[in-house]
Amino acid sequence: MSMPVGPITMIAVYIVCWWTVLFGILPLGMSQGAQERPTDGAQWGAPGNPQLKRKFITTTWVSLIVWFVVMVLVFIGWMPLPNLAPPA
Repeated sequence: MSMPVGPITMIAVYIVCWWTVLFGILPLGMSQGAQERPTDGAQWGAPGNPQLKRKFITTTWVSLIVWFVVMVLVFIGWMPLPNLAPPA
């Protein structure tokens, strides 16, 4: 039985999953309600503590789960990826 996708394709799918999940996770935990007007020249909508390290770690494990589900669907044939390789 041959693999339906190669390792480079798997890495590419993971990177796409990671970036997609990142943009879903970034706004979580941000609240504008109790924010005071900045006096140091900062942007009005910028969070005081964005917690980027925590969000990157969360993005990594959530995207690993999403990637695993996508790979299972590819391997069982429910979501086949097109063969873009040139004919031999």
